Amino acid sequence: MESKIIQASNVNFYYGTFKALNNINLSIERNTVTAFIGPSGCGKSTFLRLLNRMNDLIPDIHLEGSIKIEGHDIYGKDVQVDELRKQVGMVFQKPNPFPKSIFENVAYGLRVNGENNKSFINERVESSLKGAALWDEVKDQLGKSAFALSGGQQQRLCIARALAVRPSVLLMDEPASALDPISTAKIEELIYSLKDDYTIIIVTHNMQQATRVSDKTAFFYLGNLIEYGDTKRIFLNPEKKETQNYITGRFG
Repeated sequence: MESKIIQASNVNFYYGTFKALNNINLSIERNTVTAFIGPSGCGKSTFLRLLNRMNDLIPDIHLEGSIKIEGHDIYGKDVQVDELRKQVGMVFQKPNPFPKSIFENVAYGLRVNGENNKSFINERVESSLKGAALWDEVKDQLGKSAFALSGGQQQRLCIARALAVRPSVLLMDEPASALDPISTAKIEELIYSLKDDYTIIIVTHNMQQATRVSDKTAFFYLGNLIEYGDTKRIFLNPEKKETQNYITGRFG
């Protein structure tokens, strides 16, 4: 199995005539956590959303270059986007549980994909909640509305929902920015433990968070990928002046 799971080559991306990403080349290794950092509007979330084609929902967009996941061009003519999104899960900034029970939130993706074996669903819901470090807190109230959970629990529920369909890649767009410090610490521990089974990419504005959870860091600025490498090196010994300025708080 190739160690590189994601390979972006010469990616340019436009919203209408606005060029949001400029010649991005980036390869991401399997079973790593990669942090995308950079000031607001620098292209990091745009690039993240290209990886499961979330930007397809926006009118008048245009992509040049290629993005391959597991060796397949995800913008190829034969790609089924719903299949891609099973493989590449997404967790958003604000917890977005469905107006259903805790159990049905996690089972949702399985049911949509035509799974109706009850014991399989029960097993997968349990293992996904365990994977999201939530099982012990909710195992006696699976029939309760997901809205009864705290914000941090709701976010872990959304992670469990993403895990239930067994993706190989998990995208997280500032998954802890709406949470308190204790919930944030739980999400960070969780991210760290999940990389044994998943490849995780996290967009974060929080420098300390990037240093705590990620193996690699990519610094975006004005639509360019300025620097990419081991997190420790990026933060302690960046090669580019822009990176140095950003992480020391001189701008951004």
